[in-house]
Amino acid sequence: MTLSRCKKTLLSLAGMASLLLLPLQASAAGLPTPEQLQQLAPDISLNVLQLAMGAVKCANATLGDKENFLTVIDFSRPSREKRLWVFDLRAMRLVFDEWVTHGKNSGGDVATDFSNQPNSYQTSLGLYRTGETYYGKHGKSLRLAGLEQGINSNSEARGIVIHSASYADPSVIPSLGRLGRSEGCPAVRPAVAQPLIDTLQQGSYVFAYYPSQQWINSSRFLNNDYCPAGRGTQRAAL
Repeated sequence: MTLSRCKKTLLSLAGMASLLLLPLQASAAGLPTPEQLQQLAPDISLNVLQLAMGAVKCANATLGDKENFLTVIDFSRPSREKRLWVFDLRAMRLVFDEWVTHGKNSGGDVATDFSNQPNSYQTSLGLYRTGETYYGKHGKSLRLAGLEQGINSNSEARGIVIHSASYADPSVIPSLGRLGRSEGCPAVRPAVAQPLIDTLQQGSYVFAYYPSQQWINSSRFLNNDYCPAGRGTQRAAL
C-alpha cells in the first residue's frame, strides 16, 4: 500500500470512529442513567432509581417540562436512616442526602400505609413537582403538586409541603426510637431546610417510593402502555 493510500485509509477509519462516538456524546448530554445516580448515592436501591428515572422520562415526554433536579424519597426505609436524596440532573451530582419524616398515621419508624385523602395524616406516594414557596408556622416552606390522579393529586388541598421541623432532626431518635412524624408532609431538619428548599424551588421532580404494587401497576408515569418514552425502564424494575 502506498503512503497516499495509507493516509486515506487512516482518515476513513478516523471518520468511522467519530460516527461511532456520536451516540455516546448525545447520551452523555441527556439524563443520567440509574446506574450513574447509584454511583453518586450507593445507599439507594437500583430498583428505586430505575423507577424514578422512568417516571422522569415519562413526565418530560408527556408534560413538556424538564426539571433540573430530582428528589428521591424511599419510604421503605426506616425514619432512623437517611432516605431523601436530591440529584442535580444537569451537573450529575448529589446535592443532599437527608432524613425525612412521614405522616403520623402512615406508621411508626417505617411507613406502611399511604393515602391521598384529606385529614388522613398519611403520606402520599408517587411523582410530584415542586411549586411555590411561602412563609408559614414552619418558616419557609415549599408546596408540592401531586401529578398522579388518585395517588397524590390532593397534595395541594391537603397542604403537603416540604418544611422545617425539629422532630425531623436525628437528635430525637435516641429518645423516640425514630424520627417524629408529620401530618403527611416530608419534613426535614431545621439545619438543612432553608438550603434544601432554596435548591428545590428552582424546579424538581419529587419521587416518593414504597414497594406498593397497586401504585406501581396503576401509575401513569410507570406504565409502559401510557408512556412509551420510558419503555423498558419501568418494566425492568418491576
